[in-house]
Amino acid sequence: MPADENPGAGMPRYDRHQEPATPDFELTLPARAENVAVVRHAFGGLGDALDVPDHALADVKLAVTEACTNVVVHAYPDGDGPMSVSAGLTDGALTVIVSDEGRGILPRPDSPGLGLGLPLIATLASSLELGTNDREETEVRMVFELDHAPTGEPAV
Repeated sequence: MPADENPGAGMPRYDRHQEPATPDFELTLPARAENVAVVRHAFGGLGDALDVPDHALADVKLAVTEACTNVVVHAYPDGDGPMSVSAGLTDGALTVIVSDEGRGILPRPDSPGLGLGLPLIATLASSLELGTNDREETEVRMVFELDHAPTGEPAV
């Protein structure tokens, strides 16, 4: 069918899990342990501003804390670098992106952690994507569906 007979032809399909064109929240800090708490606190404020339900906000804050801790522990083994966090709410889905300019997501034999961070994030988020963005930065993209009641509770 020619494009002029199909008005949506050639246009990308809408995906509620895509990053919003303009995030509701952006923050870049040095990737240091004390800044993980700053990011977590900022997400508390963001949750209040966006009226995110408490049960969902707890999951978001824990997942973001884990992703930021991974940046601090793994991204810059030879020094400091930036840790960037952005978030946007679109149609009941909160997309959170944690990125860094470090060495990528690679196994670390001397890791001080147990290796449970990414599996925990995958459990808490509706979707989790690991990769590299168009600026060649390591990126953890998490989507949280906010328009559903927690398991075992009726939707209101």
